[in-house]
Amino acid sequence: MNMTASQKHPEQALWRHTLPAGEPYVCDVKQGQTLRLLDLQGNQAVDTLFYAAANLRERYDAQRTLRRQNNLYLTTGSVLYSNLGNPLLTIVADTCGRHDTLGGACAQESNTVRYGVETRYMHSCRDNFLCACGHDGRLSKRDIAANINFFMNVPVTPAGGLTFEDGISAPGKYVELRAETDVVVLISNCPQLNNPCNGWDPTPVEVLVWA
Repeated sequence: MNMTASQKHPEQALWRHTLPAGEPYVCDVKQGQTLRLLDLQGNQAVDTLFYAAANLRERYDAQRTLRRQNNLYLTTGSVLYSNLGNPLLTIVADTCGRHDTLGGACAQESNTVRYGVETRYMHSCRDNFLCACGHDGRLSKRDIAANINFFMNVPVTPAGGLTFEDGISAPGKYVELRAETDVVVLISNCPQLNNPCNGWDPTPVEVLVWA
């Protein structure tokens, strides 16, 4: 884990938005600006996707990002690469220390497989992404790819499997990313109630942007 605190002050942010528990959000971050995702109450998973604003078909690429940094997890210094091989953002501060790139977004299908047929129609991050795309108008279903789960704890077992464990975040923990180009940010503040990623209790997070 690579813990690095930020020198930025919330009162100096260009803007800040509190995202309620379980809700989606879309925002724009300009090149050179810094985005902070703040875990207000601790252990809240924040499923996030990034797109190049100039060409929305260019988006965060999990495989390319992991291969170039030779690490399964993201923390300070990690560069998020696009499917065209360009840097989209760089993590410049992180007080959580590790963020998941493998667990993906919860969906109707995965809820059913993991937790039973009665959970099929429970709200999910994939549904959140689709709703946000519909309201924003610039993105569509085809633009939803493998996402980052900020603050989520998904260890890899010795056999190569994934486990969803209690979060390693805490109230007030945050991650900051500097935009290397103009980006569109698509967020689902995870509504999942069936695994311990957020302590079975989704909570609000805050989104802040500095010049």
